[in-house]
Amino acid sequence: MSHSITAERMPAAPATFKLRLARVLGILVFAGLLALFVISAIPYGTAEAWWKAFFICAAFSLGILWLIEGYLSGAWVTAGWSITMPAAALVLYCFLETISLGNGHVGGIATPSWRTLSADPYETRFFALQLSALVMCGLFLFRYISSARRLLIVINVVIVIAVASAVFGVVRQTTQHSLGFGLPLLQLDQGYGQFINRNHFAFLMEMAFGLTLGIILGGGVKRDQVLLYLAALIPVWTALVLCSSRGGLVAMLAQVIVAAFLVSGFLRGRHAASRTNTAESRSKVLKILKSSPVRVGLFLVLVCGVVFGTLYLGGDQLASRIEQSRTELSGDSTELHQSVKRNETWAMTLKMFAAHPILGVGMGAYWVAVPAFHDGSGILTPQEAHNDYLELLASGGLVGLAIGAWFLFAVAKNAKANLASSDRLRRAACLGACIGIAGVAVHSLVDFGLHILVNALVFTTLIVIATSEQPWDTEVIRES
Repeated sequence: MSHSITAERMPAAPATFKLRLARVLGILVFAGLLALFVISAIPYGTAEAWWKAFFICAAFSLGILWLIEGYLSGAWVTAGWSITMPAAALVLYCFLETISLGNGHVGGIATPSWRTLSADPYETRFFALQLSALVMCGLFLFRYISSARRLLIVINVVIVIAVASAVFGVVRQTTQHSLGFGLPLLQLDQGYGQFINRNHFAFLMEMAFGLTLGIILGGGVKRDQVLLYLAALIPVWTALVLCSSRGGLVAMLAQVIVAAFLVSGFLRGRHAASRTNTAESRSKVLKILKSSPVRVGLFLVLVCGVVFGTLYLGGDQLASRIEQSRTELSGDSTELHQSVKRNETWAMTLKMFAAHPILGVGMGAYWVAVPAFHDGSGILTPQEAHNDYLELLASGGLVGLAIGAWFLFAVAKNAKANLASSDRLRRAACLGACIGIAGVAVHSLVDFGLHILVNALVFTTLIVIATSEQPWDTEVIRES
C-alpha cells in the first residue's frame, strides 16, 4: 500500500519544482524591472546613447528570464494584448522602414549607399530597439503585477523616484555654483534635477503628480497613509513649479481640470458599485460630494489654489519664462535667420509630412530629413519637432498615425472599464494613471519629453496601470 502511494506522488515532484523555479524567476524579473526604474532615472534620465544601449540590453536580459519563466509556468502573457499589439506593430513598421530597396548612388561617394524608406535607417533601427525594450517592460508589468501589493510597490517606486529627483533638483538649484553637481555634465542654470533639459524633468514630475493625486482622491490608500502621500505630493509640485517649464505648468493645470471631471465620474461609479452596501449608500458625505454645487465649488477652489500657489512660488523667474513665450511663437526676424522657433519648426514639419504623406521619413530620422525643409541660415537646425504628434505624423506618415490612433483607442477603452471597476484600488490607480497620462498628452504638444527613456518607461507604467485587467492573485498577496 505504501509503495503504491509513493509511486502515485512521484510525478508531482518535478511539476512542483518547475512551479517553484518559475515563481523565483518571476520574482527576479519583477525585482529587476524595479531596479531598472531606478537605474534609468539617474544618468540624466538615460539620455545618452550608451545609457540607452545599457537599458535595451538590461530589458532583453530580463526578457530571457521571462521566456524561461513562461515556459515553466505555461503562460508568458496573461493580459494586455490589446495594448501591446499596436505598440508591437509600430516596432515591426520601424524595421520595415529599414529594409534595403537596393543600392543607391550619392554624388562624390564611390561606395553605393543603403537605400531605404527611412532617411536614417541606423537611427530608425535604434529607435525600434528602444521601443522594443519598452514594449517588453510593458509585457513584464502586465504579467507580474499580479496582486494589489505588487501594484502598490510599482506605484510607490515611481513616486519615490520622482520625489528624490524633485529634492535633488531643488537642492541643486539652490547650491550649485560650478559645472557638475553629482553628475559631471550638469551645467549651471541649465536643466533641472538630473535632467539636461528642464522640460524633460517636468514630464517626470507631471506623471508622478497625477499618479499621486489620483491615488489620494480615489481612496486607493488607507486613511493613515494619506498624509504620507500628501507629503510626497508637495516636493513634486514644488519642483514642477520651480523648474519653470511653461509646458509643464500648462500640463499641470490641465491635469487639475481632468482630475475634476474624472473624480466626478469616479464618485458615481463608486456609488453604483456599492449599492448593495446599505451603510455606504446612505453616507451623507457621499451625497454631499455628489451634489453639483459642492463639486463645482471644490473644483474652483482647487484651480485657484494651484494657480495662486504656482504664481507665488514661481516668482520673477516664472514671469520671465512666461514672457519668453511670445518670442518662442513669433517669427525669426533677426539677421541670422535661424528659423528654430516653435511655430517655424512646426511649419517645416508639416512640409515634411506633405512631401512624404504615406510612409513618412522614418521613425527617429527626423533630424536627418529636416534640413531639406529648413529655410534658416543653418547655424542651428531643429533636431526634434517639439510636438510629438507632428513628429509622429512626419516620421511615420499616415501609417504611423493610424497605428497611434489604434493604440489611443485601445488605451481609452480599457481605462474607461477600469474607472468603473468594483475594486477600489484598481479604480484609484487607474484614476491616477489617467491624470498623469493627460499631463503628458498636453505637454507633448510643445515638447518631446518621451524621447527620454526614464520618462518613456514611467509613461509605459501609467499605461499598464490604467489598462490592466489582470485579476488579483490572493496567493501572490500572501507570498510577495
